[in-house]
Amino acid sequence: MNAFAGTSSYYRRLRPGIPVELAALLDAAAPVGSPRRLLDVGTGPGLVAHALLRYFDDLFAVDSDTAMLAEAETMLQSAVSASHRLQIRHTRAEDFVPPEGWRPHLVTCCRVFHWLDQRRFLDRLSEYVAPDGVVAVFSDRSLWTADNEWQQAARAVVREFLGEHRRAGAGVFGPPGPPFADVLRASAFCDVTTTVIPVHREWIIAKVTGYLYSTSFAAPQLFGDRRRAFETALEDALAPFTTGGVLTEDNAFTVHTARRPSPSKDQQWT
Repeated sequence: MNAFAGTSSYYRRLRPGIPVELAALLDAAAPVGSPRRLLDVGTGPGLVAHALLRYFDDLFAVDSDTAMLAEAETMLQSAVSASHRLQIRHTRAEDFVPPEGWRPHLVTCCRVFHWLDQRRFLDRLSEYVAPDGVVAVFSDRSLWTADNEWQQAARAVVREFLGEHRRAGAGVFGPPGPPFADVLRASAFCDVTTTVIPVHREWIIAKVTGYLYSTSFAAPQLFGDRRRAFETALEDALAPFTTGGVLTEDNAFTVHTARRPSPSKDQQWT
């Protein structure tokens, strides 16, 4: 089941990318190298890889959704320079095998870690990530979990049309697993640092509608022939919260950067 069927064009156009502060944090966390290698898993339309092009010159963008990869190729191929090497791969993150000798300095997992077989994925990474490489798991709050009044009102409209339970495409979203930091600490990448980066956004109602259509819980095809009625109900629900037609949002990215533990200074090597 593809929970994001029908969402790819909305995702590329209307999902917020990562802030420059987050891109700079990832650059600072990852080791240097020449070439400097990035593996972006669950790349979607390539938002994270695009934001990191200035810092990395050898990139793999991986996703299991062919429509998302088509969007990523359009976005990234128009942005890379002659000094970049970009490869786009259609595969699940857990199944990705890099070319022999290709060892990423940074692996990015943005808004995707909860969809993965996390233990299997991290075990696989331990086989090929550079010895001092970093695994970065990060996400902001989605509209389903955000807590300001207009987002609550939008969520209520989605529930009115699609039911109380959070959808995941044709199915429903499962219960949350352990905290991501705990999962990382139980892996080979057990040296974990957590950083919170605030973001402030402004929206208009049409972009909120498009954002919802980029999600697995409000993908456009889920509404069937009630889609126009949903858009009207959403506009009516959000209009009272606008100021000059604008809705404001304060959100934050929680960023876990994880690496293998450094050898103890007292450790004796033989």
